[in-house]
Amino acid sequence: MTTGFVPHFDPPFRIFNPESGPSALLFNSPHSGRVYPESFLNASRLDPLALRRSEDMDVDHLFSDVIHMGASFMSVEFPRAFCDVNREPYELDPKMFSERLPLFANSSSIRVASGLGTVPRTVGDGQEIYKSTLPLAEAFDRIEWLYKPYHRALARQLTTAHRRHGFALLIDCHSMPSAAVTRSESYRCDIVIGDRFGTSCDADITDRIEASLSACGYQVARNRPYAGGFITEHHGARGNGVHALQIEVNRALYMDERRMVRLPHFDELKRDLSLMARDLTLFIEDFIRPERLAAE
Repeated sequence: MTTGFVPHFDPPFRIFNPESGPSALLFNSPHSGRVYPESFLNASRLDPLALRRSEDMDVDHLFSDVIHMGASFMSVEFPRAFCDVNREPYELDPKMFSERLPLFANSSSIRVASGLGTVPRTVGDGQEIYKSTLPLAEAFDRIEWLYKPYHRALARQLTTAHRRHGFALLIDCHSMPSAAVTRSESYRCDIVIGDRFGTSCDADITDRIEASLSACGYQVARNRPYAGGFITEHHGARGNGVHALQIEVNRALYMDERRMVRLPHFDELKRDLSLMARDLTLFIEDFIRPERLAAE
């Protein structure tokens, strides 16, 4: 038996592979979904534009050309405000629901406190989403029918890539509010690369991405203010040959953050990200050479 919202997301996520099959390099856009079910809109106290404040607008389009550069690509259709896959499976806010949460739910994380759990209570600028409390079954349905299938598919993609190539690299793609990197002079930047302070990805890979983006004229920072979220931590296993890192693009580079429309620089940024992907695809061929894998 399926829930009422499932037909809205058919499919709930998409995976694109080169003709030769899954690449060792997978780009993933988990927060750019823009399909908003009517039932969700009706339950919300916010207008559609306000609901989109949590959305990584058009990040999937920014990175979509990586497929032509030899990489695989995955993107989510459902919006982050509806279900956030970059969280633990049960990071839930007890204030949101009409019943008591089960003991296995994590209701004390910093993300839950800010209203940004697996089923968010607020959008990115802190506005409350819902008119009233939700039945707990609603959260569980979203987790069972959207969150869990997404993570299973992502894990399968990485496992298949690793079996084919002896190596896999996940690039988790996001956008960040410009305010997040302008509060402090030390954090002023265009792009933040997060490798969980070197624990989720080989430093040579992180260095190469930084060099590629810097050569295009972007100011690049590492791990501050974003070191990588649940997806990077959960799906990366550097010791087993599955590397993962996160890329955060400053929204001011490509969009009007108030009106949520593209700026003229969008196409140039998309081109530069595609060039980075091509350079990275060539670079990681070194990581899948038999002699290197044998040495590791």
